[in-house]
Amino acid sequence: MSQSVTRAAAIIDRVAAEARTVAELAEEFGLHRSTMFRELQALERVGWVRRRPSGRYALGTRLATLSKQALDSLDLRDVGGEHVRRLHRRTGNTVHLAALMDRSIVYVDKAEDEAGVRMYSRVGKAVIPYCSAVGKAILAELDGPGRDTVLAGATWERYTDTTITTRERLDRELATVAARGYATDDREFEAFVNCIAVPIVSSAGVVGAISVTAIRMVADLDRLAAHLPAMREAADAISRELG
Repeated sequence: MSQSVTRAAAIIDRVAAEARTVAELAEEFGLHRSTMFRELQALERVGWVRRRPSGRYALGTRLATLSKQALDSLDLRDVGGEHVRRLHRRTGNTVHLAALMDRSIVYVDKAEDEAGVRMYSRVGKAVIPYCSAVGKAILAELDGPGRDTVLAGATWERYTDTTITTRERLDRELATVAARGYATDDREFEAFVNCIAVPIVSSAGVVGAISVTAIRMVADLDRLAAHLPAMREAADAISRELG
């Protein structure tokens, strides 16, 4: 890779972390201010960076557009569909595949429980993140601002006596989820349902989660936890295919 391309990529990385002035960037890269100014002008012309009224440079709108296109091209349902069905055959329980899409978490695929019990979830429906296993599995992989974005519209409604209804309590649980590598829904949205989920993490970060769900009279959380090796195998396979 040429030096100019390498330096341009490094400049973009710097302004992505924090908006910077010409002087700050010139000092960081050991360049004369006029040289750095020309670099920034070139990047601004193609939309990679933009100059704020304050004089600081931040990421440009062109990068935001390309970022969305890149994420949209990661069709989690296409990649994960066969893994969902294989996991369903192995467990006999309902398997959900959920994707992180902008500010929402959405069910993108589902293989039904053999018992045929109808559940709230359906493909294309948004997940309630604070009382679902897939929601918590994804949230646990996000930093504070990322969680803020997904939870911005949370109503913190109590659906059952085990529903989490505060951000403080949720953050405590997410710390546990992150440490052990999986999330649970202990009758938190539907009182007769248990669920366990693991995150799907690609090179771009967390992109979704896969879960196994059962009527609690059929399988409690301990019984569902026995499927964790198979679930992690499916999540890892999807992650590898996404790259």
